[in-house]
Amino acid sequence: MRRTIRPTAVPPPAGQPAGPAAAPVPAPVSVSAPASVSAPAPASADPVEREREAAVARLFDQHYASMLRLAALLGADDPENIVAEAYYQIYRKWRKLRDAESAEAYLRSTVCNLTRMRIRHLQVARRHAEAPPTDLVASAENSALLRDDQRVLVGALQQLPARQREALVLRHWLGLKESEIAAAMGISAGSVKTHTARGLAALTQAMEARR
Repeated sequence: MRRTIRPTAVPPPAGQPAGPAAAPVPAPVSVSAPASVSAPAPASADPVEREREAAVARLFDQHYASMLRLAALLGADDPENIVAEAYYQIYRKWRKLRDAESAEAYLRSTVCNLTRMRIRHLQVARRHAEAPPTDLVASAENSALLRDDQRVLVGALQQLPARQREALVLRHWLGLKESEIAAAMGISAGSVKTHTARGLAALTQAMEARR
């Protein structure tokens, strides 16, 4: 048999008249913020990440123009995209680099490799194209870069094989040492000498033929 337990009235304190039974007092309810409202996310506290962003920003300020010029002189049809991709790659691999000097060398090497790959891709695409390729429309920035150099020299330079062109540009436009050129091109110092000598001879011959 179920028993019904009824609440009993609490007698008033002494000296106070009895009144009607007081209503039960509800238990306190904790109030929380709405689910849609959240505290602002704190700024990244990772010092390694902050240092990486600052270092890549400094590298961009110091070397973007020279890397853009390098890509253009190596024959890239889109030097801006080449350099942007190079900076993206160095940002991803920054923790593997030792210092700013190695970062600059890696950046040069990446620009050379990306430009070489881009030229090869265009050559393959043109060989398989049904219609003869039309002249590429250079960007305004690329045209401004090439306008600073002698048109005849740049035109002759673009006709050289890729390795010879890279060796000459890195040596005579950027003024790199043989060891730095070798690192950028991924070849030995002896191969750098060979490509530089052959490229210079071919460039001289092309220049004399255009006179």
